[in-house]
Amino acid sequence: MDMIRRIFYTPPQSRNSVRNRIRILNLTGLSLNKNQEYGPGISRQKAYHRMPNFLGISWRVLSVFLVVSMMTAVFFPTSSHARYAAVVMDSRTGEILYSRNADKKLYPASLTKIMTLYMTFDALTRGKLRLDQKLSVSARAAGQAPTKLGLKRGGTITVRDAMFGLITKSANDAATVLAESMAKSEVDFALDMTATAKRLGMRRTSFRNASGLPNRRQKSTARDMAILGSALIHEFPQYYHFMSLEKFKYKGRSYKNHNNLLKKYKGADGIKTGYIRASGFNLVASAKRGSNRLVGVVFGGKSAKSRDIHMAALLDKGFAMIEASNPSIIPFPAEKPLRIALHQPHSKTARVQIARTAPVAVKAAPSVNHIRIVKAEALPRLAPLPVNIAANVDGIWAIQIGAFSRVTTARDQVYKAAAQSNGMLEGRRVNIEKAISNGKPFYRAQVIGFNELEARKTCTNLSERRFSCFVVSPKLKLPVYIADKSSS
Repeated sequence: MDMIRRIFYTPPQSRNSVRNRIRILNLTGLSLNKNQEYGPGISRQKAYHRMPNFLGISWRVLSVFLVVSMMTAVFFPTSSHARYAAVVMDSRTGEILYSRNADKKLYPASLTKIMTLYMTFDALTRGKLRLDQKLSVSARAAGQAPTKLGLKRGGTITVRDAMFGLITKSANDAATVLAESMAKSEVDFALDMTATAKRLGMRRTSFRNASGLPNRRQKSTARDMAILGSALIHEFPQYYHFMSLEKFKYKGRSYKNHNNLLKKYKGADGIKTGYIRASGFNLVASAKRGSNRLVGVVFGGKSAKSRDIHMAALLDKGFAMIEASNPSIIPFPAEKPLRIALHQPHSKTARVQIARTAPVAVKAAPSVNHIRIVKAEALPRLAPLPVNIAANVDGIWAIQIGAFSRVTTARDQVYKAAAQSNGMLEGRRVNIEKAISNGKPFYRAQVIGFNELEARKTCTNLSERRFSCFVVSPKLKLPVYIADKSSS
């Protein structure tokens, strides 16, 4: 209150007092224009003192109310404001541990560059780019708005330096250079970005440029950004470590990474910050503790500092949930053998359907129930499968189509997926896996026996039919591709 008194209760003769009051009037939209006629012999300052009360409320009271409201907004932020969204994902399983406004379309700002980096890592993996390859700087790239490295038209920059410029400085000119190296134009590259997003299961994301500079049609969600962050981590472990780069030197200048959690949060090792006025302060962050890895997303922070504090609190909450539950894989006892048969009409192209009559009994494995989705006339007995996907041999990929509180629900989801998969689950082994979380069991429905391309296509197909789905790599033993449905 002392501050308010100093601003609003100093003598009117003070020029500073008058100026401060005029500033408040400007904030309320009741400004005194310099070119406005106030009457003969009336100065701008005198005009202020002749302003009438508004609905019986003095200007001093109105000014105090306005300042108190502004202070409340700053010091008591809520999670309900229009730009706020947050998600914490267990990157190991794809499970959402925390979410607020997870599917609300918002401006990603420089989080867009995560997709640019994802596509760059993919091009490097496929041999379409090399780290030491020199890329030309176009007039469009050189003309990008800050932040930027200050690249000059006609110059060159290596793929490595352009990537590091994105990661640390969040350089918009470097983003355009990379985009133009992978497509005919940045516009074409943005179309490729959006197509890749859809393939990853980011159904509510649309990109319009490679940098995240303002575009009203460039939108994403907290859930979609968590999916992208998890995919980047698990698909490109050979390049993901670049995301923890704290400093980057280029042409005599040193650029620091904007992601302050790298130094301030235990286990943090990436990913990317973002800001434009329309978005607020955004962040996708990842941290690893022991075998657990989380991906957190915050949209709409009021400042970089408050955003970072909030992210740290969310990650702490996520790790506490995982450590408290300490989920362990427990064999699911085969008390009742599963009975399933898939009806096969006299047509080689017919879709897989669940038989309504005369189900064929399938023996369960000793420690866990398994079913095999095959044609009805060729249902063999199954050999036991390991409970943990990690025990599978290299080269065998899997998908998970949900985690459920009841085993019957998990089984039903398998039946539904089989019926709507256009034959993609035919001949695959399905494992109903039991785990414990917070002392309560839940059941994962996993389908095993794909190569990588088959697994991705199957997840895409199922996600289009509103099934949750993520792909599990046999080498990493972790989800690498998540296609999460919007409603369950």
